[in-house]
Amino acid sequence: MSLPAVLLAAGSSPSPTPSESTTPTVPTLQDAQESATNAAGWVEQNWSTWLAIGLRVLLILVIAGVLRAVVQRAITKLIDRMTRTAEAVDGTSLGGLLVNNERRRQRSQAIGSVLRSVASFAILGTAALMILAAFQINLAPLLASAGVAGVAIGFGARNLVTDFLSGVFMILEDQYGVGDVIDCEKASGTVEAVGLRSTRLRDVNGTVWYVRNGEVKRIGNLSQGWATAGVDVTVKANEDLDRLKSTLDEVAEKMSAEEPWNELLWSPIEVLGLDSVLLDSMVVRVSAKTMPGKSLTVERELRWRIKRAFDAANIRIVGGATAPLSAEEEPVDATAAVASPSAHSNPDSPQSAAAAPITQQRASAPGK
Repeated sequence: MSLPAVLLAAGSSPSPTPSESTTPTVPTLQDAQESATNAAGWVEQNWSTWLAIGLRVLLILVIAGVLRAVVQRAITKLIDRMTRTAEAVDGTSLGGLLVNNERRRQRSQAIGSVLRSVASFAILGTAALMILAAFQINLAPLLASAGVAGVAIGFGARNLVTDFLSGVFMILEDQYGVGDVIDCEKASGTVEAVGLRSTRLRDVNGTVWYVRNGEVKRIGNLSQGWATAGVDVTVKANEDLDRLKSTLDEVAEKMSAEEPWNELLWSPIEVLGLDSVLLDSMVVRVSAKTMPGKSLTVERELRWRIKRAFDAANIRIVGGATAPLSAEEEPVDATAAVASPSAHSNPDSPQSAAAAPITQQRASAPGK
């Protein structure tokens, strides 16, 4: 090939130069018309699907909102009815057997809060899953992840879950409430507040105790139903039983007729009889049913009246004379009747001499 031909071929092929720049392609009117036609066709093909999904989501939200409002209103009416029933019963003869207004109010509020939370969680959770299903989202991985996360949270916060569940069942079963005096192993005292996680108590010394509901294994409620006031009277064994019983019956009859003891006593004060008989004393048991939480008050008043009645009737109590002894009566040595005969009681006996201290034997030896 000749040189002119080579130069001609090289000159015919364009070579890029640094100064050469590419010009942007300007969309033409025909391109815009084609894009608009494609978008309109896509919308025309899918508008019915999106409209159906939107209407379905809107219907789910409306139904969930209406159902939640109806359920919460029904729960509120139920709680208000429980509170009104407690207020109507309070102050009647049956009111003492039931809890007070504050206890019923707190219990009703706690039950209402739990029911509202459970209802809202169930309704809104179901609505959310239905909305996700309407968008054709696969719920299997989501439910599996939620299950794994729930198990992990349950293991990590098992104490909190235990406290919460114990509090829910405690409130539903009405085991105790505000104003009750309880013994829950960990502490004992008057209940001041009841929650789903813990209970607040105040003992007789004024100390406030916070007890977790999950730690309570045994509860003793001293404020439900009725209580028993029992007083043991210890007197000399030679007292006249008929006079003793008549004195106690007189005290019981007088106390039962006076206020406010006639309201605190729910049964007549009974002399149950001899609880025990010893050589120099005997114990008489006096008992009565009282209003819950008032047994100690009744016992103190009953002891006070019995002591005064015994002083007036010249009945002596073991441990100290409540009335002066008569001139002809001498104190009886109770140990004299029970002292067993022994050779050691005679100081001149060989047994007593053998048992004497060594120093005493040495001192008596030179005299022999």
